[in-house]
Amino acid sequence: MLTKTHFARALACGVSLIAFTASTAHADEAEPAAAAAAGTTGLNDIVVTAERRDVSLQQAPLSVSAITSDDLKAGNITDITGLNGTVPGLVVARSGGGERILSIRGVGSETPENTNTQPGVSYHIDGVYIFNSIAASAAFIDVAQVEVLRGPQGTLFGQGSTGGTINVVSKEPSTDALSGEINAGIGNYDYKEGNAALNVPLSDTLAVRGAFQFTKHDGYAHATAVEGVDKYQLDNEDNTGWRLGAKWAPTSDLSITLNTIQYTSNTNGPAQKNILDPESDPRVLTQDYPGRSQVKTQLYTGTIRYETPFAVIKSITSYQKLHSEQAWDSDGLDAATFYDVTYDPSLYFGYTYDHVPLWQSDTKSWTQEVNMTSNGTGPLNWVVGAVYLHSKNAQYINEYNASDDNGLRAALPENTAWDDPSVADLSYAELSKITREDFAIYGQATYDITSQLKLTAGARYNHDKASGMGDSLSGGSVSYTSGAYLQPSSTGSRTADAWTGKVALNYQVTPDNMVYASWTRGFKPGGINSAASAGSGGLALGLTDSIKPTYAEETVDSFEIGTKNRFLGDTLQVNASGFLYLYKNMQFLEEDPVLYAEGISNAPKARVYGLELETSYVPTEHLRFDASGSWLEGTFTEHYEALDPTNATNAQNAAGYPGYYFWSNYYDASVARDAAREDIKGNRVPKLPRWQGQAAISWNDQVGPGVLSARAQVIYRGKYQYRLFNEGSTDTVPDYAQVNLQVKYEPENTNTNITLRVTNLFNTDGVNSRFSDPYGSAQVFDTYIPPRQAIVSFGYKF
Repeated sequence: MLTKTHFARALACGVSLIAFTASTAHADEAEPAAAAAAGTTGLNDIVVTAERRDVSLQQAPLSVSAITSDDLKAGNITDITGLNGTVPGLVVARSGGGERILSIRGVGSETPENTNTQPGVSYHIDGVYIFNSIAASAAFIDVAQVEVLRGPQGTLFGQGSTGGTINVVSKEPSTDALSGEINAGIGNYDYKEGNAALNVPLSDTLAVRGAFQFTKHDGYAHATAVEGVDKYQLDNEDNTGWRLGAKWAPTSDLSITLNTIQYTSNTNGPAQKNILDPESDPRVLTQDYPGRSQVKTQLYTGTIRYETPFAVIKSITSYQKLHSEQAWDSDGLDAATFYDVTYDPSLYFGYTYDHVPLWQSDTKSWTQEVNMTSNGTGPLNWVVGAVYLHSKNAQYINEYNASDDNGLRAALPENTAWDDPSVADLSYAELSKITREDFAIYGQATYDITSQLKLTAGARYNHDKASGMGDSLSGGSVSYTSGAYLQPSSTGSRTADAWTGKVALNYQVTPDNMVYASWTRGFKPGGINSAASAGSGGLALGLTDSIKPTYAEETVDSFEIGTKNRFLGDTLQVNASGFLYLYKNMQFLEEDPVLYAEGISNAPKARVYGLELETSYVPTEHLRFDASGSWLEGTFTEHYEALDPTNATNAQNAAGYPGYYFWSNYYDASVARDAAREDIKGNRVPKLPRWQGQAAISWNDQVGPGVLSARAQVIYRGKYQYRLFNEGSTDTVPDYAQVNLQVKYEPENTNTNITLRVTNLFNTDGVNSRFSDPYGSAQVFDTYIPPRQAIVSFGYKF
């Protein structure tokens, strides 16, 4: 539990670090000649778009990390999941239904597989907000760098940024020269990769750039009990993506850029291993259902940039489409094992399967943003803007959970008639459509109080509206007498308005050393629980702690101090920060006393605090060291009686109402489930590793007729609680360490290279995430990081 002593120590550490920075910075001013004499090349300056304008990473008064395209390739990071451990405080957890749950400093999303809510870490591509978290699993295509902004970004990036923002920056078309590259690689697990990019200047004012890539490999794991298949591959990959862009700049003041990114993936789905699986090998799964995962994303963007004497005016328009079809073994076991796990000898009852043959998601969205950024050289710099987002999200779900021998039933068409006998086989079905409309206006300004002291202040007004249609089925029975078996009706609408903002002071101790302090606020809008609003939950039975018809908005107030520094003649970079979060109304998925009436609730209050460090050192032109790390603490500070699905099921079974017996003893079974609540005060905030970090060493030099470069990296991701229930070892995700190596040789005057990459050198079975299915039989699964992967690739640039 956080105490005043703990916080005082953390604050003292931060203040001491800033004081050390200031004193060292002044001492360093006497040493530039010595540093220059050492003959070092120094560190490169990285430009980020952290504040809706291009700014040096070292000048931005906030915690931001940038991962370059070279770093991505060295770590074989092909999608966002690979960023785990590389950025302080960032956790990317794989979940069911193809989702990626992004959390920064313990703030993310605790409402998996729910289209009613938004993430806590917003995901952008070239500044465009990506609506659906499944789309975040798409591969990185022709990327220049990935920027990770830590802490609430409620002013410039808006709702859904309570934890932070990730922005993928693509390479732009250029009129400078004809250029391109092509790479191809092979590796174990029948790994094949290929990518190519071509930049073509068509005139002095028009250029196009295209890129294509594919990745394919066999499964890292397999299921053993799928009928007709000896080893059913899981964690396999087969994806293709391409990007095409054009940039026209008829004058020096005006440019128009158009881009499209297309991505398709078709696999057998992830390896989600039930923690009750009797097979000890984490790559071997005792499952009997053939999962599949199909994802198709389309993104179209248009940016108009016009520069005037007083401001740069920018318009950003996007249209997005996502289609996802997921199917998986929701019990994660074969029939005999699952029956043994669920069998109740007093009732002679047990299940043989729980399968999801279809979880289909479709999203269509468009966004429009217009902003103006000051273009002057005076003491005042500002940005103002407005943004509109419109999104339609549809879901169709079928699930079977029974004790018969027909565990391979197919999903039913949406138009299946109400009296079709196959409807009775369904344990759960849902057809829903949610529309979200968001509008915001924002402004932020920085004023130079003196040549060294700057004040930044900003505010944003957010307006959010959600409405939808939905219908669900539980237990295989419907009340209709005509039409389809699912007939969506209005779930009502909810409108929310909120102000977010930022105030920061930063002091430039020297040109290379800066300290800052800030307050920022972020929020996520509330929403509607369809089952409770329709009167089908525990509230209708008089159980007052049940899921409510609506849930409240989530807010985070962040207080942060930090410092950014260059020492030793621009060869040593040290950036550090300390923060305190006051977290209110965390949205999380909670069980209801009534079976299948789950919904979203709010955990009233939590407090999170921690320290983060990022450093780079280049002692010579041939050698480089990089390291980053975080220490994080966080607990819930207010009483709340929460209902865990597993505890509810155990209480229901103990009362003698398992499975289908629930429906014949509806009230008594619900009361038994409701009594299983537990107080979460003092529990640790989920997805908050106490320790996390990475360190890398890089070397390059002339060897023979070419340049040889090598890089070794170790990543450590500490253990964490994956849910706020903190249910002992079940909820504890274990820690892991991973070592990656890269060796590259570039023969002179050939524009070619050959690269060897080895990821997870010691073949560590690290648990990427633990996932508890919030529906159905509520089984708990582990997903693992990829095993050792050795890849040899050949490249050519011109």
